[in-house]
Amino acid sequence: MWSPGKSLKEALLSAQSEDRLTVGVYESAKIMTEDPDSASFCVLAVGEDFECDVGLQIHFTLIQSFCFDNDINIVRVSDMQHLAEIVVDKSEHLEDAHCVLITNPSDGAWEDPSLEKLHHFCEERRLLNDWVPNISLPGR
Repeated sequence: MWSPGKSLKEALLSAQSEDRLTVGVYESAKIMTEDPDSASFCVLAVGEDFECDVGLQIHFTLIQSFCFDNDINIVRVSDMQHLAEIVVDKSEHLEDAHCVLITNPSDGAWEDPSLEKLHHFCEERRLLNDWVPNISLPGR
């Protein structure tokens, strides 16, 4: 059975191995504004601090709006710690993994089956008016 969480993890790991992963709200926003066509997929992660962090909520709203305007698929995960463990190098800080951006390769000649499944998943969810679907990452 197909799992969006498993496909997301596979897409993140693939993008990370190909140096197409950007971690951090500001870093992702910078790439999206400088070259929106390079962005392929966006993941927003909420942690325990999300409800109390109005600044982060505003950033999420702006990133979501930008993704909608530029046809960038976007999902949300509820376990920021788990997402950070997948995408953050051990030498980096875990608290900056609230936003993760997967970019397209510079040569354009690439296909990622996991990412394609996620794109189809997002399209299906939008038909149900679920514009930022929640995905649960598979167990650690």
